[in-house]
Amino acid sequence: MKNILIPTDFSDNAWNALCYGLSFFKKTHCIFHIVHVNSTHTSSSGETAMFISSEILEKNILKDSKEKLEKLLEAIAHLPLNPKHEFRTFALYGFLTDHLRKVVQTKEIELIIMGTKGSTGLKTVSIGSNTGNVITKVPCAVLAVPEQATYNTIKEVGFPSDFQLKYGSKVLETLKEILLMKKSNLQFLFVSLKNEEMSTLQLKNKAFLIDYFNSLKPSFHVITGKKIDEAIQGFTESRDSDMLVMVAKNLNFLERILFRPTVEKISYHTKIPFLIIHE
Repeated sequence: MKNILIPTDFSDNAWNALCYGLSFFKKTHCIFHIVHVNSTHTSSSGETAMFISSEILEKNILKDSKEKLEKLLEAIAHLPLNPKHEFRTFALYGFLTDHLRKVVQTKEIELIIMGTKGSTGLKTVSIGSNTGNVITKVPCAVLAVPEQATYNTIKEVGFPSDFQLKYGSKVLETLKEILLMKKSNLQFLFVSLKNEEMSTLQLKNKAFLIDYFNSLKPSFHVITGKKIDEAIQGFTESRDSDMLVMVAKNLNFLERILFRPTVEKISYHTKIPFLIIHE
């Protein structure tokens, strides 16, 4: 039985992430823990709380959240029934990443599934602040689902890497489990800026990865380009990639791909889910 955590702010993006997760694990026994965390700085209407005691404020906000979660469960009930899926809801008050860290630990969460943007719907931000904080601050694998992403099959999985770091067993086992479950093809991507050659360390790490996934017959691709994100964009379009995988500890590389101030023409930010794995 897998324990999956789905944070929600009741936005369209959050609903799409939930539906994507249900489809992704349609053949797997799962408990989906759906949680809504209210910020300590705002009321349920998004306005700054004034002249209200913290106890009354928290009680009212949690009551409102629980009602919204009940309506969310009613919406889920209208989806095709899957006897392999169980749902539990939580309404919490405080800081998002603090609560999610606790839930991950107490509920033995294996994966967090969430939308890439929040209810503000900012179209010029590639990864919303809440999603970015969860990716970098909560030690759990995160599947970030864009609002335009629809689940079909996961045939092609791209793994962009600079091969500067050696990945641990938890990262590799998590990825291999998904590849086997979905019968996916694994494509390693190396972006060569200014046509530079790989160092001895990079070649060693590359050889280790290809050997580890040898039974799955992974492919290795060198992409040239001036910018990493644009080079990966070209690759995902040409190969019809269904998902990109990255490792959280390689934060510098991760930031150059995901955390951009504007999306511009980088369409994979709005169409392809990202799986970020922690060690």
